[in-house]
Amino acid sequence: MLTYRILPALTLAAGLLGALSAQAQQQLVPAQSSIEFAAKQMGVPMQGHFRKFDAQLSFDPAKPESSRIRFSVDTGSATMGARETDAELPKPVWFNVAQFPQATFESSAIKALGGGKFDVAGKLTIKGTSVNVSVPVALTQSGSTTTATGVLPIKRLAFKIGDGEWADTSIVADEVQVKFKLALTGVGKL
Repeated sequence: MLTYRILPALTLAAGLLGALSAQAQQQLVPAQSSIEFAAKQMGVPMQGHFRKFDAQLSFDPAKPESSRIRFSVDTGSATMGARETDAELPKPVWFNVAQFPQATFESSAIKALGGGKFDVAGKLTIKGTSVNVSVPVALTQSGSTTTATGVLPIKRLAFKIGDGEWADTSIVADEVQVKFKLALTGVGKL
């Protein structure tokens, strides 16, 4: 009789461990991923990207509401491709890398919208300032890789990026488009 009670419990425990180990294997593939940003300076489009970033995730496409995503960006890895500009980005007026070496996003709610599209709400923190944001994300799968893409518009002045004399939005526009493509492994079938 005891066997009838132990077997279902062991089966349930094995299933839970299998699900946890599958989620623990979810990883970002940096070489196939990118984070770019675009803004305008005196009406002229400027673009840059971050070279270093990481993600910790536990994402179940079948149960997105129980999923969690934490994303971090090394602000010191920002580049716009010009030595003079790149030397300015780490300074206190822009990213203040010495005091705030990372920007982070931590999800608080994930909602499926259908067709591989999700709304990911959470807290974006840059230079010590946190703002609640909602990010539309599209997922596609090819083989064992899931690719998450999206665009998040932010207001740079909300985070004190380009503070002081650079706060004049006629020189550098307030709106910045952050475009991402994140290649992930270990995500279940959509």
